Amino acid sequence: MADKKPYFDTLAIHGAQRKKKPDNALNEPIYMTSTFTFDSLDDAEAAFSFASDDYVYTRGNNPTLRLLEQRMALLEQGKDAVAFSSGMAAISSVLLSLLKPGDELIAHRVLYGSTHNVITKLLPAYGIKTRLVDMGDIGNLEQALGKNTKVVYFETPSNPGLEIIDIEAVSALAGAAGAKTVVDNTFATPYFQQPLTLGADVVVHSATKYLSGHGDVVAGIAVASCADYAARLKFDYMCELGGVMSPFNAWLVLRGLKTLGLRMRQHQQNAMEAARWLAAHPQVERVFYPGLESSPGHRLAGRQMSGFGAMVSFDLGPDQAKARAVVEKLALARLAVSLGDCETLVEHPFAMTHRGYGAEEIAAMGLSPGLIRLSVGLEDWRDIIGDLEQALR
Repeated sequence: MADKKPYFDTLAIHGAQRKKKPDNALNEPIYMTSTFTFDSLDDAEAAFSFASDDYVYTRGNNPTLRLLEQRMALLEQGKDAVAFSSGMAAISSVLLSLLKPGDELIAHRVLYGSTHNVITKLLPAYGIKTRLVDMGDIGNLEQALGKNTKVVYFETPSNPGLEIIDIEAVSALAGAAGAKTVVDNTFATPYFQQPLTLGADVVVHSATKYLSGHGDVVAGIAVASCADYAARLKFDYMCELGGVMSPFNAWLVLRGLKTLGLRMRQHQQNAMEAARWLAAHPQVERVFYPGLESSPGHRLAGRQMSGFGAMVSFDLGPDQAKARAVVEKLALARLAVSLGDCETLVEHPFAMTHRGYGAEEIAAMGLSPGLIRLSVGLEDWRDIIGDLEQALR
């Protein structure tokens, strides 16, 4: 029994930690230093040539960052990880590390707004072809894959429609075509979903969200199935492009990871209560939550996820004014673009995070301008529903 791998909650607290910390501290220290010193030029040469594990400069490596990277690799069941200054730094660096002019990227049609902009505007400016397809139907991806396709990218559950994409099927198709699969796992977290175990090559997170969980840090993480690729991503891209995470922010994310499993269990319980209540409300036309049996992605989510998460979207119809009125009437839920905090947060995606989408694109996604997105928090679920009830009234 002693050789048995620790369970998730134990790894989230103890994974990769040193047996003896400085001055016998319970928590790992924050190494708030930009540079590290050497006793000799021979020691410096060993560090620069990777012959030793000594540190040189925090933009390349730092003990606090390294602990976070190693712990996240354990939680995602990857080989190694790279910490970034933000989720978008992680996403853009991963894509740039896997693509060159003349290559093609295929992404799911529904993406977080900034990711959508990188894929549809920034990458094409550098000679990289990009296409958006509906990966809800795996046949669409099969038809779209070509000899120049090098990356397949998607979120699951997607933002904001909570679509569930078949990670194993997409990864198999992409791999057979010589492409890498990159999955944004921010909504599910490694507690509910581990894409690398289903064949994905890289997982990205906005660690600002559930991994931190307290709304006090901006951070990103990429976890890879290949240690050599992770090293290249770290030293050739993160280090050279400069998207380094602060050691203090790494310490905050490590603090958040200690309660990740506990928080996600309660987040999900509250989200399920809210989703069921919304589904029964006469003013709500449709609820998007994979935990509902009526959700198109419910069965697939049950296969590839161990839980359904805490993001719930609901549609009040084509009248944006109605959605705006409800959002502004909510009192407990705070109007904000982020998610994953202890507080319940609400936003109107197509007026905020997804405002770059046009009316035709929104309709093609099967979504409505009246969509409202909830990041269900850790308040008592009865108070969350009470707030929704008074706003819809």
